[in-house]
Amino acid sequence: MPPSKTLIDRTTPLLRQRIRGVFHHLPKALAGDEEAIHQMRVSGRRLRVALPLLARKPGGRRVRRGLAILRQIRSAAGSSRDLDVGVALLEERVRTLDTPSREVKTLLRRLRAARARSRARMAEALMDLEIARLRRHLRRVLSRRGEGLFAVLLRLGQQRDARGAALLAALAWLGEDYDPDALHRLRIGARRLRYVAELSEGLKGTAAEASGLFKEVQEHLGQIRDAYVLSAWLARQAEAARARGQEALAAEAAAQRDFFLEVSRAQHREFLDSGAVTTVTRGLEALGAAALTVPDRPPARAYNANRDTQRPERSLADASPDHSPRDRRAPGNPGHSG
Repeated sequence: MPPSKTLIDRTTPLLRQRIRGVFHHLPKALAGDEEAIHQMRVSGRRLRVALPLLARKPGGRRVRRGLAILRQIRSAAGSSRDLDVGVALLEERVRTLDTPSREVKTLLRRLRAARARSRARMAEALMDLEIARLRRHLRRVLSRRGEGLFAVLLRLGQQRDARGAALLAALAWLGEDYDPDALHRLRIGARRLRYVAELSEGLKGTAAEASGLFKEVQEHLGQIRDAYVLSAWLARQAEAARARGQEALAAEAAAQRDFFLEVSRAQHREFLDSGAVTTVTRGLEALGAAALTVPDRPPARAYNANRDTQRPERSLADASPDHSPRDRRAPGNPGHSG
């Protein structure tokens, strides 16, 4: 039954806003505009969170197919955005050097060339996607109008509790280990929780306190990730140059790899000192979460700056409530006994 016409419809305008955000940035993104690519991905992520929360039939065919195409858009633009960030970091690094070597300039030139190729591939991939079909699916979802306010608030509360508990469990499970892939999953969890908070704050008309706190955690984890991704690219450049017998280039690439890996580790040390568990807890309380249970961290260990891979015998809780079946031992999974 549609909502009463005497009630103010708050959900449909918010859903319409999220849908328009994706298509607003699409033309410039296709042209390779760096900021438009970023904003398109952000808008797509926001819509992916909002669609099943605001739509009348969250499990319906239109919603499911729309979400599938939105995932394809995110994947198509992902590598291009990572290279944009990498270029900015390496350019800043070169500017700080008194006399940049010919080799470091070569690395920067190659990174820029990789970005240009990635943008061309991204534009082709986006044009291959069924954007017109996505429009039809979303137009149909919007024609049914958004779900009633009270039902949406109930869904938001459930998402807040599930995602908040998963993020806190993942933070406790990881402890002080420097594990770039696991930290990246934490970032994804914090980002999704931020988008849930934005919807809740938008519907209730409250201050953006919770979303701001989750954004702090997300951005700090993003800095760790960005430096690590660039260090991994430089590591591949070092291996390729060594294989070609270009020892000077290989040595420079290895030196820059070490520099950015240390930047990533330093950011991680700052993250550990920032009190992320407290920040997340404050955000959840600002959203009205009750009876929060903060998991105990593992016993304190010396900071392990050398370990940048996950131990094979240990499974990490995902920062999302939707765990992989492989993470049987992760808190929140059916196979976990803890």
